[in-house]
Amino acid sequence: MIRLKVSFSAATVRSGFELLGELIITGQDTVAVLFGENITKGSPVVVKIDFDPTKLANPATLPAGASYGCAFDPTGTYLAVAHFNSPYITIYKRSGDTFTKLANPSTLPTNTGRGCTFDPTGTYLAVVHSSSPYITIYKRSGDTFTKLANPATLPTGTGFGCAFDPTGTYLAVAHNSSPCITIYKRSGDTFTKLADPDVLPANTGRGCAFDPTGTYLAVAHENSPFITIYKRSGDTFTKLANPATLPTGNGIDCAFDPTGTYLAVAHENSPFITIYKRDGDTFTKLADPSIPPTGNSWVCAFDPTGTYLAVAHNSSPYITIYKRDGDTFTKLADPATLPTSNSYSCAFDPTGTYLAVGLNGSPYITIYNGFSRAVFKTGNSLLDIRASDVVAVGYAKEDGLTGETKEIVRIWRMGG
Repeated sequence: MIRLKVSFSAATVRSGFELLGELIITGQDTVAVLFGENITKGSPVVVKIDFDPTKLANPATLPAGASYGCAFDPTGTYLAVAHFNSPYITIYKRSGDTFTKLANPSTLPTNTGRGCTFDPTGTYLAVVHSSSPYITIYKRSGDTFTKLANPATLPTGTGFGCAFDPTGTYLAVAHNSSPCITIYKRSGDTFTKLADPDVLPANTGRGCAFDPTGTYLAVAHENSPFITIYKRSGDTFTKLANPATLPTGNGIDCAFDPTGTYLAVAHENSPFITIYKRDGDTFTKLADPSIPPTGNSWVCAFDPTGTYLAVAHNSSPYITIYKRDGDTFTKLADPATLPTSNSYSCAFDPTGTYLAVGLNGSPYITIYNGFSRAVFKTGNSLLDIRASDVVAVGYAKEDGLTGETKEIVRIWRMGG
C-alpha cells in the first residue's frame, strides 16, 4: 500500500509529461480504467467511484449449503465460499460478470466450512472448518487447489475465522477452545505454530484480521471485552489495552480499513457494528452510524479504498452498506435486489467492483456488481480531488474516448 500527498497543477503534469516523456513519481503505478469522458494523453485526471449495486445472475452451480465465509483472491479472479454440506468449500473463477465453479479440490475439508482467506499472492487458500484438523490449506497452481500437509500443531477446536497478514508470512486462526487464537508462521509450504500471545481472548474466537502493515492483529470473540487487539513485534504478539468503550455483545467478526486507521467490529446486540479509529496503539470508538444494521452482525468488510463498509446481518435487508466521509459512516440506499435470507458473510473483490454475500438459504451466495469506477478530467483546483467520490488522482497515459478502457498513471490513491 502506498499513499502519497501530491500537489500538482494541470500545467505541472502536462509539462512533466510533454517535456520529459513521462513524469515519474516514486510509488506511481499504471492501471486501466473506464474513461467517463473523452480525455487526451497527459491530462490530469481523477478516478471517481459510484455506488449502484446490481445483482448478477447466480452462478450455474451453487454452494451446497449455508455459506459462512467467502473471500476473493488478490486478482479478483477467484472467489472461494466456505459452506455447510460437502464439498464444504466451493471455488469460482470469474470471467467478466460470470462466476464458474471449478472442480473440487481432490482433498476436501472434513466438515462444515466456517471461513476462508487467500494469502496476498493468491497462492494459498486457507479454510477453517468444524472438525479436525480445523484448518485446511491449499496451494493454487492455475485453477487447481492442492491440499498441503497439515500443520504439526493444529487449532484446538472448530475454526470460525482466519486471516493472512499482508506479507503472507503469518496466518491467524480464530477458534473455540483455549487458546482461541492460533497463529502460524509460513516458510514455503510449511506452517509452524508460534507461541501463544501473552494474554488470550476471553472465549471462542469468531473472527480475526490483520491491519495492512501486519503490525496489529484484532480478534473478535465471545465474552467481554469482545475484541482483543495485539501488536506484533517479530513473532511475538502482545495484547494492547482494551478500548475505553467496548462492543455491546459477542464479537463475531472484525475488519481493518486499507489504511489501518479504522477497525470495524461486527457483533451481537445493538448497535451491531462498532467502529474504532486508531491513533498509534489507541483505538477510540467513533459515534455509531445514525442507522445501524437491523440485527446481529456476522461479518464486516471494507472496500479497497476504505470508502465503503459492508455489514452482513440476520434481518432484512441482510446487507447494510455505509459510505465513510471522514469519521462518519452513513447508510446508503439498499440494493434494488436484496439477499433472500440471513447473510453470514461478505467480501469485496480487490478492485471494489464486486461484492459477494454468503447466505443462510438458497442460492447461498449473492454477487453484486455495483462499485463502478470511471476517469474524468480535472482542473487546477485541489477542490476537485477532495470530493468524497474521488479515490485516485493521476494523468492519462493515452488518449481515450468515453466508454473506452485506457491506461492512466496513478500518483495518489485512497487506501493503496
